[in-house]
Amino acid sequence: MNLKLEGKKAFISGSTQGIGYAIAQQLLNEKAEVIINGRNEEKTNLAVQKLKAEFPDAIVSGIKTDFSNKEEVANLLSKLDNIDILINNVGVFELKAFEDIEEEDWYRIFDINVMSGVLLSQKLLPKMLEKNSGRIIFISSESGVNIPENMIHYGMTKAAMMAVSNGLSKLTKGTEVTVNTILGGPTYSDGVAATIEHIASLQNIEVEQMKSAIIQQTNPNSLLQRFINPDEIASLAAYLSSPLSIATNGSCLRADGGVL
Repeated sequence: MNLKLEGKKAFISGSTQGIGYAIAQQLLNEKAEVIINGRNEEKTNLAVQKLKAEFPDAIVSGIKTDFSNKEEVANLLSKLDNIDILINNVGVFELKAFEDIEEEDWYRIFDINVMSGVLLSQKLLPKMLEKNSGRIIFISSESGVNIPENMIHYGMTKAAMMAVSNGLSKLTKGTEVTVNTILGGPTYSDGVAATIEHIASLQNIEVEQMKSAIIQQTNPNSLLQRFINPDEIASLAAYLSSPLSIATNGSCLRADGGVL
């Protein structure tokens, strides 16, 4: 299917690995221009080089931004212009008992996970509305619906992302601009893979066996019965980025493997 993305320009926050990187790959494959983002300059540059090697004819660049640093965020916003597709993907999480979550933990995770998308949308949505063309996609999580007891502050931010996205969609009424949310499920991202491989080596068992055990322990009712691959979520993001998805707006679409 031709998603008609040639000539479109996309910015993806938090995209040097995992879901964000997979989205970059799929948009580049559809001949869109892509700007990726990471908080580490060396890692961001390396990701750009890898994408250029995979897609030699593509236009791809990177901007280093730590979304916990207000000066860096301001610098990023000053550089972004004429973006057709905004993917709000950046996010951090941690396992922490509710009684141990400090006040600064709440503000830090909210600033990175929620305010990043708020500020980027505030910057880019007006131009999209003016051009009568554009896509904004928030990458949320099933944890925003089924809040984990050991990650309440994380789940709170993912629920907030859904709220922001829903509200922004109402500003697009009667236009060719859409704002949607993707609810991802347990995904085998780089960070998750490294953790599972480390645990598997310590327990002297196969990685696949460890992956299966974790899914059974944490998500026994999953319909997929395995971790989701980042590109399986990226496929939905690529479609929502396309002009073909115009009838989908203000929606929260699940790519959660049937966990919910």
